[in-house]
Amino acid sequence: MGLLTGAITLTTMVVSSLVPNATMAEEASCGVSSPCEVESGQYYVALPDSPADDEPIGAIIYLHGWKGKADQTVQNHALRSLADDLGVALIVPQGVGGSWSYPGSPSQDRDEFKFFDELVDDISERFPIDRDKIMLSGFSMGGSMVWNLACYQGENYAGFAPIAGAFWDPIPAACPSPLTNLYHTHGIDDKTVPMVGRAIGANWRQSDVFDSLDVWKRQAGLYGITPTSITAGDLQCDVWSAHGEKLELCLHDGGHSMKANWIRRAWLDLANTKHW
Repeated sequence: MGLLTGAITLTTMVVSSLVPNATMAEEASCGVSSPCEVESGQYYVALPDSPADDEPIGAIIYLHGWKGKADQTVQNHALRSLADDLGVALIVPQGVGGSWSYPGSPSQDRDEFKFFDELVDDISERFPIDRDKIMLSGFSMGGSMVWNLACYQGENYAGFAPIAGAFWDPIPAACPSPLTNLYHTHGIDDKTVPMVGRAIGANWRQSDVFDSLDVWKRQAGLYGITPTSITAGDLQCDVWSAHGEKLELCLHDGGHSMKANWIRRAWLDLANTKHW
């Protein structure tokens, strides 16, 4: 199915970017070298080399793109360096068949909302992770899964940083969860997940990113608010805020790609917003 030909730069680059350093997670029964098991699936985890003494740490849960492999993604040098520099855990769950089963997705192989409930419970029980300091990020189909988790289980996370993936049709009329801190990044020249959406075969459609944003803007009363425009490195961002929560759209000139620095920026802004 030409779901996402050319897609996953991250998947293709990880093999050549292994991190040689061991972390504390490798000393546990599961972590970097072997998966942690929950009832509905598996995930990998890398803990920072030098966490704060006796203090629970934050976590970035990163969702791979289509056909991604969590065991390779957790070894990605850029992601590992990012998490280690920030002093947070990097959590990489495995999608069934390298895909994610959200509303409108061609894959409907697992109850992902149940899986992520299990994952958050497990990481907070097994590792020294603060449940109030967890940010979700993901690329392509992983980004679309992040949008759905923000919509349907948003209270479980401090913030969201999806990249190059939003809702698929049918877009929800409203979300059960209130708006939290959502930082969406997308390439204006993305042909795999275009900003305006595209059909995937005869039965599925990636939605227009602006239509996805409109769900949150309607729900949070942001239509009458003029966004603040900022430049952040290679990103041009519009930022809407209400009641201390934030909705952000950041665009770059490239195509279907991700950079760890975009996730870093979202985490640092989230930490500032949350006064961590």
